[in-house]
Amino acid sequence: MSTLTKILVVLLTVSSIFLCGLVATYVANADNYRQRYEQASQQLRAARENERSAQEQLRERTEQMNREKAALSDQIATLNAGMSELKTKLANAERERDRQLDRADKLASDVDTLTDTNKKHQQLLATYLSKLETAEANLTKEQSRHKETSATLVDKMAIISSLEEANRRLIEERAELQAKLDQFLRQYGRTVAPAEPVTPITAKARPARVDTTKIGLRGQVTNVDLKYKMATISIGSTHGVQEGMKFHIVRNDQYICDILILDAQPEAAVGALELMEVTKNQPKVGDLVRTNL
Repeated sequence: MSTLTKILVVLLTVSSIFLCGLVATYVANADNYRQRYEQASQQLRAARENERSAQEQLRERTEQMNREKAALSDQIATLNAGMSELKTKLANAERERDRQLDRADKLASDVDTLTDTNKKHQQLLATYLSKLETAEANLTKEQSRHKETSATLVDKMAIISSLEEANRRLIEERAELQAKLDQFLRQYGRTVAPAEPVTPITAKARPARVDTTKIGLRGQVTNVDLKYKMATISIGSTHGVQEGMKFHIVRNDQYICDILILDAQPEAAVGALELMEVTKNQPKVGDLVRTNL
């Protein structure tokens, strides 16, 4: 065998060994690549699935975010409206506060004025109370004098009434005696001349009447003495009552009688009752008296 052949055989053997190694390496690497391909395919599918899931989640998150954004926009609009309303209320409250502060200042000024006025009124009241006490004391004295005067007047009227009764009896006795004397003297054809009193008989003294048609005085009956036909009324000289005035006594707009004032005190007056026979009603305490019917 030639050297060339040997070299070729050696080269062929080496090539075969190298080729076998390459085939073995290829086979080994082909199985590894296929496994890697399958793994890569699985990873790709998983990645695509994850991508779809992520896109779905992204879409859902986007929709949720849009919904939340719309809700937040609505809340922001509501809050803005509420803020505007609160600003308006705050402005109104500030104006009301300013108005109330002005009113408080005015009230404080009014309180100070009222305090000063109250002090002045208290001073005036103290003065008036002092005058009232003096007037009450004078009134008590006048009432006491009035009671004494009324009692004295009633006693005098009683004496006058008894004297008039005695005078009336004397006149009646005198008339009886005159009639008997005339009858006795007629038997002898004589007559008795009428007797003339030494002191002329005069009517009961009464004060001159005062015209009261233009005076609108009103009062009440405070005391009545039907026995002596006397009465006391609640108004006196301080109200314009004078001796000689005539008042009409009425009850519920019904005429009762008249009263002629005989004595006028500062806060009361005493008078004689007249025309009591005109009506059946008798005057009593509480009846109204007035100058004009």
